[in-house]
Amino acid sequence: MTTLQAINGFKDILPDQIHLWQRLESCATGICRRFGLREIRTPILEKTELFVRSIGEATDVVEKEMYTFADKGLTMRPEATASIMRAFIEHGMHVQQPVQRFYTLGPMFRHERPQKGRLRQFHQFDAEIIGPVEPEQDAELIAMGHMLFHELGVDVSLELNSMGCPRCRPAFRQVLIERLAGVQDQLCEDCRRRLHTNPLRVLDCKKPGCRALVADAPSIQDALCDECRAHFAAVRETLEMLGIPYNLNRFMVRGLDYYTRTTFEFVTDRLGAQSAVGGGGRYDGLIADLGGPKVAGIGFAIGMERLILLMEQNEQAAGSGDTDLYLAALGPEALRHCTLLAQLLRQKGLHVAIDYSGRSLKGQMKIADRLQARYTLIVGGQEWERKEAILRDMRTQEQRPFSLAEEAEGQNLRLCELVRAMGAA
Repeated sequence: MTTLQAINGFKDILPDQIHLWQRLESCATGICRRFGLREIRTPILEKTELFVRSIGEATDVVEKEMYTFADKGLTMRPEATASIMRAFIEHGMHVQQPVQRFYTLGPMFRHERPQKGRLRQFHQFDAEIIGPVEPEQDAELIAMGHMLFHELGVDVSLELNSMGCPRCRPAFRQVLIERLAGVQDQLCEDCRRRLHTNPLRVLDCKKPGCRALVADAPSIQDALCDECRAHFAAVRETLEMLGIPYNLNRFMVRGLDYYTRTTFEFVTDRLGAQSAVGGGGRYDGLIADLGGPKVAGIGFAIGMERLILLMEQNEQAAGSGDTDLYLAALGPEALRHCTLLAQLLRQKGLHVAIDYSGRSLKGQMKIADRLQARYTLIVGGQEWERKEAILRDMRTQEQRPFSLAEEAEGQNLRLCELVRAMGAA
């Protein structure tokens, strides 16, 4: 009988990893609350037309990557922004409040070749602000993403560009087509196709041959209209005031058609070729294109799998675990009392582990090491009778006596305080 396995590109999230996901989700939602964003949840299935009209028919996502039920006209969402805009329009949310601030977390689906940190079912954290047109709002949202990476202890760089607007971009698009026409035969297959459908994407191709061919291509920075130039200058000025460093990347574009003006990516050099961890930009015409009111918007999405990979690297470097205390009970009498002690300490908020199989002290210390326990309390049968135990710091191997002679409540509080104080040291 064939062994059943997960589908290629679809991955289980196992218990050993889940604490990282919970930490990421908790940090992201906490920051969203500080910035006044409210959670929204949209369906996984949407009408295919939604993504064709929003993302763009000539994009790689729509042309090659969507999971579509062609006979039903339905698609599993490849990104979150379009679904959030559909919900915003459908429920008339602009009438309720002129400025809406949303976030969502959840699975997305794209039929791509699976790579490290890039799956066919992947997860995104997505933030959207609808209504404001001011450049300061762009900078605030970028600062929010920067804060998330900082609080998770992950180093990324910010790449910044402007995509212009419907007034200044068409002329640049034509200039770019004319410039690249002379090297069209040397471009990769995807870029040859993009040249007449989505030529700005040629600038962002990651293949070395194409990158060399566009190295001296014109920059949209030189084609911005006065309003776009002033808007972008204000975004940069605000970021500098907030102390957020950035790199001006004149070739950085986003792969979706709805972006205008400010675009940005958070990138890293620690994940190989897939350097982008998240990104976004302004989409001032998207809502009107989908049949809604003429209101502006800006947002970004972060690939959670890629961010988890970076968090894992930090955790491995730090060697940190999430078990506060391991109770090593030697003998049935000590085990009976430690069972009660574990329950009482958990009620006090400590993460406590205990083994009931009667292993030797050496065997239990191996378990404590595997759990990356911060401390171990060693309690033997004779020691229990004397109301004594040994508290071992698992990082330094330092041991100190610990008296169990106090009444239970005082003893538990003292142990909690001691463990926490030692952990903060």
